[in-house]
Amino acid sequence: MKKAGGGLKPLVYVTRKLPEEIISRLKENYEVDMWPEEEVQVPREVLVEKVKKADALLTVITDQLDEELFSAANHLKVVANMAVGYDNIDLDAASRRGVAVCNTPDVLTDTTADLTFALLLATARRMIEAAEFVKNGEWKSWSPLLLAGTDVHHKTIGIVGMGKIGTVVAKRAAGFDMEIIYHNRRRHEVAEEMLGARYCEMDELLAEADFVVCLAPLTEETKGMFGADQFRKMKKEAIFINASRGPVVDEAALYDALQSGEIAAAGLDVFELEPIGADHPLLPLPNVVALPHIGSATKETRLAMMDTCCDNLDTIFADRAPQTLVNKDFLNWRKQEWSTGSLGIAED
Repeated sequence: MKKAGGGLKPLVYVTRKLPEEIISRLKENYEVDMWPEEEVQVPREVLVEKVKKADALLTVITDQLDEELFSAANHLKVVANMAVGYDNIDLDAASRRGVAVCNTPDVLTDTTADLTFALLLATARRMIEAAEFVKNGEWKSWSPLLLAGTDVHHKTIGIVGMGKIGTVVAKRAAGFDMEIIYHNRRRHEVAEEMLGARYCEMDELLAEADFVVCLAPLTEETKGMFGADQFRKMKKEAIFINASRGPVVDEAALYDALQSGEIAAAGLDVFELEPIGADHPLLPLPNVVALPHIGSATKETRLAMMDTCCDNLDTIFADRAPQTLVNKDFLNWRKQEWSTGSLGIAED
């Protein structure tokens, strides 16, 4: 396994501090250069400088990989992005330069579904508010409607984005005897047959659902898809949950809907601009549960995501197609190189 510059090992730049067990695995096959901070993002100017020498990048969702960055890369072969989503990466720019972009699907499906449903429960039953109530010494006695929330069982859940995670959330909802309705680009016949899910047009879903759960990927079509019109069409008792990407929601419109009582509450794991500060306008609202983008944050799942990134690097440098390739145009580029005899790739 040789690097483009002729050295013994390819150089991998890692944009976050990772556990020693993952770094040890990487060092078996690669030279490793790693940003030393776990919670502080690598500065843009540092990333641009590092990519000039890197054969591979191991990135996280907050790293912006755009035309400028790919233009600075001299030897880059692959980006292993530690996330399912890849809206932080300019796929066209990567493909034009023959850079494979890989993500980490599947290994986080159940974990993210668990968090999504936990967020739904916490918001419905006012769990965060109740925990703070006790910690602040405000619990003086039992009263009939003290911190009374709303039932989840036998209610209607409307899932927007019935992909793998949405399907597993629906499976959890079925265990709560919920009626499951969904909206998606395509019908999901398996979810309909196995879970009794019912396809709805968007307006119908908004009008019927007690819980509107957004799990749609961020695209040009979905950006801002939840705005003032959508919140007006929801029930006044409805609860909105977003565990997908922040920019799918117009946060100003969400604030107005919560403040005016157009909807009852919101549970948010993601925000338009992350991280948010304590001065974010949604945080003072008592009917908002806010989490710091922890959908896949269990030790087991995050380690599995890191291992998937390593697997993707290994397959690329072994001239094989990775299992979780995002930019399929990369294969066309490699086939052209293969036909000229400069590079080879075997499709698994």
